Amino acid sequence: MVMPSLKSGSGAARRRFWLAMSGFVMALALMPFSYKVERRLETAAHIKGGESEKVDKELAQRFQSPYAHRLVVAISGIPDPDSAESADALSFLTSSLRGVPGVSGAVSSLDWPDPLFTGNNGGALIIVGLDPHDKAVEALVPILRAKADWMEGQLRSQYPNIKLEITGETPLTFDLRKVSADDVKHAEERALPVTLLLLLLAFGSLVAAPLPLGIGVLSISMALGAAALLAHYLHLSILVQNLATMLGLGLGIDYALLIVSRFREALAEGYDPGQAADTAAGQAGKTLLISATTVAIGFSALLTVPISELRSIGIAGLLVTVLSVVLCTFILPWVLGLLGHRINAARVRLPGRQFKTRESLCAASERWVRWGSIITRWPWTALLVAGVPLLILAFQARRISPGIPDHDSLPAAAESVRALRTLQGMGRSGIVQSLRVVLELPPQSPPLSPAGWLAVSRLTKRFQSDPRAEEVLSLPTLAGMSDTADEIDDLPQPIRESFLSSDGQATLIELLPTATLPPNEQIRWVREVRSSDIAAITGVPGAVLRVGGIPALDADYDSVVKARLPSVVLGVVLGSLLALLIGLRSLFAALKAILLNLLSVGASFGALVVVFQEGHGSKLFGLDGPTGTVYPIVPILSFAIVFGLSMDYEVFLVARVLEERRCGLCERSAVIEGLARTAGLITSAAAIMIAVFTAFTVGGFLVVQMLGFTLAVAVFIDATAVRMIVGPALLKLAGDWNWWPFGLYGAPATSEKKLMP
Repeated sequence: MVMPSLKSGSGAARRRFWLAMSGFVMALALMPFSYKVERRLETAAHIKGGESEKVDKELAQRFQSPYAHRLVVAISGIPDPDSAESADALSFLTSSLRGVPGVSGAVSSLDWPDPLFTGNNGGALIIVGLDPHDKAVEALVPILRAKADWMEGQLRSQYPNIKLEITGETPLTFDLRKVSADDVKHAEERALPVTLLLLLLAFGSLVAAPLPLGIGVLSISMALGAAALLAHYLHLSILVQNLATMLGLGLGIDYALLIVSRFREALAEGYDPGQAADTAAGQAGKTLLISATTVAIGFSALLTVPISELRSIGIAGLLVTVLSVVLCTFILPWVLGLLGHRINAARVRLPGRQFKTRESLCAASERWVRWGSIITRWPWTALLVAGVPLLILAFQARRISPGIPDHDSLPAAAESVRALRTLQGMGRSGIVQSLRVVLELPPQSPPLSPAGWLAVSRLTKRFQSDPRAEEVLSLPTLAGMSDTADEIDDLPQPIRESFLSSDGQATLIELLPTATLPPNEQIRWVREVRSSDIAAITGVPGAVLRVGGIPALDADYDSVVKARLPSVVLGVVLGSLLALLIGLRSLFAALKAILLNLLSVGASFGALVVVFQEGHGSKLFGLDGPTGTVYPIVPILSFAIVFGLSMDYEVFLVARVLEERRCGLCERSAVIEGLARTAGLITSAAAIMIAVFTAFTVGGFLVVQMLGFTLAVAVFIDATAVRMIVGPALLKLAGDWNWWPFGLYGAPATSEKKLMP
């Protein structure tokens, strides 16, 4: 081998140094912004062009309703709400709440004598309006909770059992934000020790093992810092925090593991540290770029979906992928060059495991050689043994039912969730989950005109006859269903503003569902209302309605996901196929990779159906039964993520088999050698990803549990049955067709065979 000149070696060292410094500058610029990033992320979903969001804005701006954004104070432990004692307590509570800055109103049975404010089994409630012009409405939640604690203290001497609980959309989102941050922290605490142990098992060195972990943690901090900056300009979901952590530990460690493994292999073959670092960055870096491209394609597809949560996850995934590649190609080679042979220092003597010397690294693992020999000797048998069970599991995916699970999916420990359960016990949870119907009448028949009033009354009676409605609130019901609009003059001004637009052309009708109405039935109700013939019901041609509220948001979400899922799947598949064609220059290898990925994804969806939707083994995840459906976000998100992650291991394996073929081995020998060279890397990387994803299956978010489970199962299936059995068997059966149409030397090598020094 011709040794490089000192000048070229010095030039390479300088290049590694300046690349590393660029990476460190980027890290130092982004990391400070990651502190308390959850404060900048949103829990509410935004659907571009969604009807529910239009209604929300309309109530705040066109109606100027002080209760467009609201929360509910559930009161228990006071006398009969109709008694004088209770009236004194309610008067004290409402006046105290109205004095809190940022509160636009507080209404109770004293202001509005309606059964709505009294629980079926006792207790009372107060509806508190939040200033719609205050962008930081969530910041009012801890202030109001502190106020509630103070009011409890003031009344406890008179009412020893009094209890004030706050719930509603804003408190729920506030608590979900906190639960999300806690889940991330606990998942990291669970995943990091396991990951470090797996890296020690893979490398057997206390110096080598922390390097991939450090890259993973650094990529998370940088991605969250970048997300915090982007949150000033974009709607970014709180799920960014979960996904950036999950993917940062998975992808960052996965890519760094590949670079470090190739560096140690180059050292064992006699290269000096600088050459070994350049060799690892050049050879493994090409494989890494192809893998990262397929991952990035999956996340880019999510940017086409007009839902803030999915776009946020797409942005988080792209950030983690790009930054992981930057860290692995900029900083890691420089660090490895500095460490040199010290990468193998501080060896850990593990029982039954010999530390890998130069000889053991240069010779493929005998165990994997034997395994590869078995697979390639009986490829059809291997396909049947591994492929048939996967196809059966994938076949279960046809029964997947997207929707809002009827199972109680909110974290039970959250204060707002406990308060919501209290409201359900009172039979008044519908005030939180109401359908907000805005009825728009033509200019010649405004709501307060005789024709308009009759139209609103007809629609109100239609809704009142629906058994799903616990109560219907509208101008006619507030006026006692009188024949004219004269009675509404006696309504308090804030309530009048809540139900009549400032231009007098639209009115609000609020439908409170029964406490036992499941979320999916609420969604079905929204769609029925939207599709009804309003002109025929009201008798006013040109009448239109729009539906908002939490059930309407869920309905919009579900519709958009179902409509966009086919295009996302098609975009990911075609984009990945193109990337593989460019990277491998083999149509057959690219198509085989796509089909194997679809098999992995299908099998993981089948497992999701069996375990969560049907409840077989759901108790392992803290559930008391089947969920009945899976969140609509899970299939589309899992597909986009899994398809890219699964491609990593396919690229690792095929690139190494191609390398061995170019060195003159026959297809069977090349498959055996390629499998033996990459199997340890693939299983180690997969074990780390599985540990990371599994850590998220025991949190408080059901949607994150479903996602973590699906990803963990997909990686497990892909790294074992698919890449260790099905993939090698297909490579053996295809022979030279693996490299069609350009042949062995038409494809650019993602790694080239190294000459022994």
